Amino acid sequence: MKALLVVDVQNDFCPGGALAVPEGDKVVPVINSLLDRFDLVVASKDWHPQETIHFQKWPVHCVQNTKGADFHPALRSEKIQKVFLKGTGNKDDGYSAYEATNENLEEYLKAKGVDELYVVGLATDYCVRASALDAVRKGFKTTVVKDAVAAVNVNPGDGDRALEELRQAGVTLVSSPDV
Repeated sequence: MKALLVVDVQNDFCPGGALAVPEGDKVVPVINSLLDRFDLVVASKDWHPQETIHFQKWPVHCVQNTKGADFHPALRSEKIQKVFLKGTGNKDDGYSAYEATNENLEEYLKAKGVDELYVVGLATDYCVRASALDAVRKGFKTTVVKDAVAAVNVNPGDGDRALEELRQAGVTLVSSPDV
C-alpha cells in the first residue's frame, strides 16, 4: 500500500512565517492535487515548546498551539488521517517525521500495511531530507515528489544537494504528474 507523508507544511515555514522557506507556499496546491491519489495521508508538524535548545540554532518557530505551528490555511488538512509531532522536547531537534514523540510513525505505517511512502512538504534540505532518508533506512520504498517540496537553501544549492543525496540513498524522485 502507498501512503503520502506531508512534512511540516506549517505557517511558520511559509512566506510571512518565522522561519519561512522561500516560496514554501507554492507546494500547497501541488500537495492538494496529490491528496486524493492516496488511501492513507499522514503529516508531520514541528511542535516545539516555548523554550528549547533547538532555538539556539534557529529562530523561534512552530511553538506548540500557536498560529505559526498550524498547517498552512490552504492545505486540505482534512485529508490527513494522523499528525506526527516532532521536536516536542528541549533536547530533540525533530527533523525527521520518524522522530515524532506522540506516536511511532514506522509502527503506524507498517500496521496499516504501507510499503511505499511518498514524501512532500518543507523543507527539502532539512525535514524532507531527514524523513525520506529514515524511510529508506526503515525499508520503505520511498519517493520524493520534486515539485511538492521546497528548500531553505541556507547555502545556495542545498536543496539540489539534498535531492542528489536522497537519489543516491535509493529514494526515487518524480514530478507530481507521474504520481
